Amino acid sequence: MNYTNPFDLFSDWFNKAGETTIDKPNAMVLATISSKQIPTSRMVLLSSYDESGFVFHSNYASHKASQLSNNPHASLLFWWDELGYQIRIEGQIDKTSDEESDQYFSRRPRSSQIGAWASKQSQTVIDRTALEQQVTQYTQKFEGDEVQRPHFWGGYRLKANLFEFWVNRESRLHDRIEYQLKDNEWQKKILAP
Repeated sequence: MNYTNPFDLFSDWFNKAGETTIDKPNAMVLATISSKQIPTSRMVLLSSYDESGFVFHSNYASHKASQLSNNPHASLLFWWDELGYQIRIEGQIDKTSDEESDQYFSRRPRSSQIGAWASKQSQTVIDRTALEQQVTQYTQKFEGDEVQRPHFWGGYRLKANLFEFWVNRESRLHDRIEYQLKDNEWQKKILAP
């Protein structure tokens, strides 16, 4: 792992994961903190990444969105069992621009666009039928028209300040490499397993 830039190592591993039979190599755990200081984790999908950060999308009225508005510090975790690789990333999250969110939304399958309108994420629903009725309602509403991004849905970007790369090894003597951003430079160190 002779990389000075953690984004290069991330790209290498992410591409390797994409070449395997892993169903969703872009699936990651997003951990946030509630207003009561309780950690909360859930799976989200990585939409894109570059050195400016790691982007995912969500409903702005979801529990995760509420938690991020109160405390923008969060972490991501990728685990690719087939490779024995784990990557933990810490940083601060901001919303992406409306333009970025619009561009991503326009590339989503129409059924997912309709779903963004129909699902009031994290709100209580009576039953599955009620959700399906919402989908039908919005499908009819947008019939023959382009589905615009709802104002309550868009992207988030985690700007990384710490990476930990972990490789599974025998006898639990795993490899751990940490990169921490200090004074705009990545400091690399090896951690004991």
